[in-house]
Amino acid sequence: MQRLIPTLRKDNVDAALISVLHSLQICAKEIAYRLSQGEMAGVLGSTLDENIQGETQKKLDVLANQLLKDILLESDFVRAVASEEEDGIVNGNLQGKYLVAFDPLDGSSNIDINSVVGTIFSVLPVPANASGEADMFLQPGNHQVAAGYVLYGPSTMLVLTTGHGVRMFTLDQTVGEFLLTDDQVTIEPSTREFAINMSNYRHWQDGMRRYVDDLLQGVEGPRGKNFNMRWVAAMVADVHRVLCRGGLFAYPWDGRSADKPYKLRLMYEGNPMAWLVEQAGGLAYTESQRIMTIQPTDIHQRISVILGSADEVKSCLNYLESSQK
Repeated sequence: MQRLIPTLRKDNVDAALISVLHSLQICAKEIAYRLSQGEMAGVLGSTLDENIQGETQKKLDVLANQLLKDILLESDFVRAVASEEEDGIVNGNLQGKYLVAFDPLDGSSNIDINSVVGTIFSVLPVPANASGEADMFLQPGNHQVAAGYVLYGPSTMLVLTTGHGVRMFTLDQTVGEFLLTDDQVTIEPSTREFAINMSNYRHWQDGMRRYVDDLLQGVEGPRGKNFNMRWVAAMVADVHRVLCRGGLFAYPWDGRSADKPYKLRLMYEGNPMAWLVEQAGGLAYTESQRIMTIQPTDIHQRISVILGSADEVKSCLNYLESSQK
């Protein structure tokens, strides 16, 4: 089986970018080890602090965030990093070619029940005449040069794209290396699975409610087939399932709070997951536009997300569009 770095070289990935991705895999191995220790390492539970998003931080959130910052900022090729857990950016090497945005531990509410969590990352080029401020990161997702996630589950997996399709690597604990286990991930255009947080049903737009209502009617309804619903409460796990066997993942507009109608972050979750899904043949949209074309206005900007099997994403968007007429 091929290791990560030789695979990237085969794709003629820039040597500096390979170095950045190597740093990310070092982080992943260390986080995976800390997670495997669980309660024995004394890292479970919450801190007394909140992050910039107003969410109570888990101890492992803080630990993973610090590991990623420390290791990435040692790289000669990383100009700055932005984290879901940080108020602003953290500068690194002023001559660095790349910017790295990350969610250090997606699904961290699952930590204390020993369920699946992950690290999501996005690598962007440093723009010309970089300011050294957060606006360096305000680039649409189609500017990404690498994106992926690490899934910490029964096995630790690195799922990655550099624009040459989607590859999956599995951490071989015996040699301490990520080995290529799926060379060309593809998402089937049709599906019978969807992932959505049904507890928010009453807060959705009419179009989204009608779409889910029709899914739940199965063969007796207008869709004419039965659907299964799967929900892990960690985007990284739900998207991984979509990449492995198709499906639709949605976190739509939510009317509970006028100032926070969206849950997921464009820079740390939306853009990297959208590129992975598109590279695998799927689609990734908000209710109104392709995620990868959104011009960010803030590093912590939130969006709605509808992604996965192409035919099903189109069906969902048709329901939303028809409800606006």
